[in-house]
Amino acid sequence: RLYAMQTGMKIDSKTPECRKFLSKLMDQLEAMKKQFGDNEAITQEIVGSAHVENYALKMFLYADNEDRAGQFHKNMIKSFYTASLLIDVLTVFGELSEENVQHRKYARWKAAYIHNCLKNGETPQPGPIGMEAEGFDAEREEAGSSLQGGTTQPSASSTYEANNIPTGNYTGIHIPPGAHAPANTPAEVPHNTGINTIQPAPQNIPPVDPSLYSAQSAGEVRLTPEDFARAQKYCKYAGSALQYEDVSTAVQNLQKALKLLITGRE
Repeated sequence: RLYAMQTGMKIDSKTPECRKFLSKLMDQLEAMKKQFGDNEAITQEIVGSAHVENYALKMFLYADNEDRAGQFHKNMIKSFYTASLLIDVLTVFGELSEENVQHRKYARWKAAYIHNCLKNGETPQPGPIGMEAEGFDAEREEAGSSLQGGTTQPSASSTYEANNIPTGNYTGIHIPPGAHAPANTPAEVPHNTGINTIQPAPQNIPPVDPSLYSAQSAGEVRLTPEDFARAQKYCKYAGSALQYEDVSTAVQNLQKALKLLITGRE
């Protein structure tokens, strides 16, 4: 709601209709602030930002894994689209990281691409592929309108300008370590897909970095809010990896978090 209010103020804060809408939205925000006054995700920006980012990442990873497995369905498209909107919401906390900018571009592009393929009776190509910018803007608007189903959610085009349209291919897009959909991802997974369960292969567990045993903090380490946020992110990636028994990725990210907390350096 805060993101919607900030965006609305930029679009139109003078006409009677918009002022009435924004005033009601402001009242809702004040009421929510009092109602959730003991919730850290509301009172602390770092916690709130991590909460929204984690949820967006869950949606993105679920959709990305479904896409790469060739499982194309409406919930997967909605998850891509919703992830992009949640990353928009992250802008209330400040400038987006380059990683989240790339996730937002990719998620919007994928949602529009798969939506239009299914609409036209075509089989989408799974995973990162090349796509030209021509015609993408109209496709994205059409996909966004269809997915919103007539609700008042902001369309993708409201904050995504034409000059940000992704071009070229996405074979090099950065997907976070442990990129697997968490078990509690809030999107419906289709049943009876006919895909056989793949048995996990033996894993090579990386050795624990011996320097961590003797790591000493250089004097009084002063960790910044950004340091805590990065440590949280490493732990989040480790937890995501453990959902699918990816021990190697979990160990690597936990070691990164530990080193950062002990020494103040990555």
